[in-house]
Amino acid sequence: MASHDNAAGTVVAAFVLGAIAGAAVALLVAPTTGEDMRRMIGERAREGREKAEEAARQSREFLNRQKQTLNNAVERGREAYHQARGGGEQPAGGERNL
Repeated sequence: MASHDNAAGTVVAAFVLGAIAGAAVALLVAPTTGEDMRRMIGERAREGREKAEEAARQSREFLNRQKQTLNNAVERGREAYHQARGGGEQPAGGERNL
């Protein structure tokens, strides 16, 4: 799970760096006043951060659902295996009476 968090963090960092680069270019070629441009860039940066946070949240939720689905499938597979091998549950300690 840690590698997924790192990947999400890398995507967010790349997005932020792209936003900063875009803002710098916009300031250099913008026909509006500096004050107006800074206000507009601030608004866009906030919007971008909110979208990135929402995307990261949705990704975490999706990964958690997939993890739960996989855990459920593994557990059902174990139960089916034990039933096929002799039915019922294993006694404590993992030993079975044959």
